[in-house]
Amino acid sequence: MNKDSGKGFFFRLIFLSVFGIAMGFLESAVVIYLRELYYPEGFAFPVKPVIIGRLSVEYLREISTIVMLFSMSMIAGRNSTERLSTFLYSFGIWDIFYYVWLKILLDWPSSLLTWDVLFLIPVVWVGPILAPIICSLTMIALALYIIYSNQKGYRAKIFLYEGAMFVSGGILIFITFVWDYSKILIQGRFLSNLLTLRTIPALEEIIAHYVPTIYNWPLFSLGEVFVIATFISIHRRMKRYKAA
Repeated sequence: MNKDSGKGFFFRLIFLSVFGIAMGFLESAVVIYLRELYYPEGFAFPVKPVIIGRLSVEYLREISTIVMLFSMSMIAGRNSTERLSTFLYSFGIWDIFYYVWLKILLDWPSSLLTWDVLFLIPVVWVGPILAPIICSLTMIALALYIIYSNQKGYRAKIFLYEGAMFVSGGILIFITFVWDYSKILIQGRFLSNLLTLRTIPALEEIIAHYVPTIYNWPLFSLGEVFVIATFISIHRRMKRYKAA
């Protein structure tokens, strides 16, 4: 990437930040309205049942946010490297500022260890707010690393073991978020009724009394180590390649 194109991408990065911050506000505004409807006394576990029609809308809303971020990365990036970096960067900014706006507008969460419902697809994701914020900071750091490397002219293939390590790290982190609700579905033998889960009284009864208490920080940390180690490995090899 030459000097001019580097400045141009930096300029786009500023507007990606603005987009992420604004998108975070929009997301927080929607959640504020939902909480006024379903949690007027304040959001806390156990989670109240949501009627099936509204839950379907929530699924589509979450899919739409990913589509928006993906579309923005396709517009802002001129090649696969730039598109990946813009997606990671925008996602991280959006997710962090979603909680920043909730704190400003609702004075919630009370701490970074407050539990929240993070996502709904394919099952409910739960975890302390600190966990997704760490993920978002990692995504932003990786995006900036990709941009820096691209500007310096570094080029290197991702070896198979590095790709496997990166994917493994992501899977470990994903498991920590979906573990509790997946365990509920498996232990209650509800997996065979995935398309009609919201119509099963026994499942609603379990969820109506479920309060998360323990998060698997060791597994999460291992996943983060795998992700970071992947890029350290790539960086070291790129430096050797550049020096040669």
